[in-house]
Amino acid sequence: MSLRIAVQMDPLESVKIAGDSSFALMLSAQARGHELFHYDVRTLAYDTNEGAGGRLTCWGAPVTVQRVEGNHFTRGEYRLIDLVADIDVVLMRQDPPFDLGYITATHLLERLEGQTLVVNDPASVRNAPEKVFVLDYARFMPPTFIARGIDDVRRFQKRVIDSGLPGDLVVKPLHGNGGKAIFSVPADGTNLGALVEMFQNAWVEPFMVQPFLPDVTKGDKRIVLVDGVVAGAINRKPGEGEFRSNLAVGGYAEPCGLTVEEEEICAAMGPELKARGLVFVGIDVIGGKWLTEINVTSPTGIVAIDKFNGTDTGAMIWDAIEARHAAMKR
Repeated sequence: MSLRIAVQMDPLESVKIAGDSSFALMLSAQARGHELFHYDVRTLAYDTNEGAGGRLTCWGAPVTVQRVEGNHFTRGEYRLIDLVADIDVVLMRQDPPFDLGYITATHLLERLEGQTLVVNDPASVRNAPEKVFVLDYARFMPPTFIARGIDDVRRFQKRVIDSGLPGDLVVKPLHGNGGKAIFSVPADGTNLGALVEMFQNAWVEPFMVQPFLPDVTKGDKRIVLVDGVVAGAINRKPGEGEFRSNLAVGGYAEPCGLTVEEEEICAAMGPELKARGLVFVGIDVIGGKWLTEINVTSPTGIVAIDKFNGTDTGAMIWDAIEARHAAMKR
């Protein structure tokens, strides 16, 4: 059955097609005969005067995509689209920041429940931000501290040192993405005060502090789960002069399998991800055992995984989406 799919994402002009997971998903959907539309989240509008339950619309355009650098899409005319009458599936893929605009969009899209399938489930995305949802699995995490006060952070650092770890820290924004604004702090804490001041001025929310894990030099593994089942993994290693391994900041990928500890992590969270409607999820694990993030907003990595493993993760994702859509319509 052909589906009408509205992709909520950043401008298509900015897509780097070589490794972009959203673009890969669009190609996969198109190959199945599904009809694609693109829209900007800022065009969402909700009207309470259109009958019971209201009417959610956007300004979207039909698109076709192709893996041709510099000529990767063709777009039709933008028009007003009813996200119930005109669309079967909304694919929510715009990048964070996970701010009030993002949260408001999830509230609006949640009103489509039972009528149009939204992937990932917007209520679950809203309630499972990357560095907060992961706290449900603290038993798999390195020591982690969330706070805003310098004295609190210094106490945490002392506890890290007392536990036998070197005392070097990593400080990162609670709702950041792509490795942005992640800082390392030496054990002597010489730049900790200034760094905390910067975080306090830049963000209203607390920030996350963890011990620096030397194993990060061996890589930061991205494991993709589809409807709670492992689809594959890549090991991301830092580029020269970097400790961050995110591909967006110069890291590079290499093939890998899963450790016993990583399989345990995936088995523990898989059923919960499926129950929450989190179809496409990427988790990050350091050193084969330390869970650091659960990415649900706009996870990436499927292009590299498929390249190394000869798999088709996009097909797995669309199989799951099509099954969920069929179940919703029964």
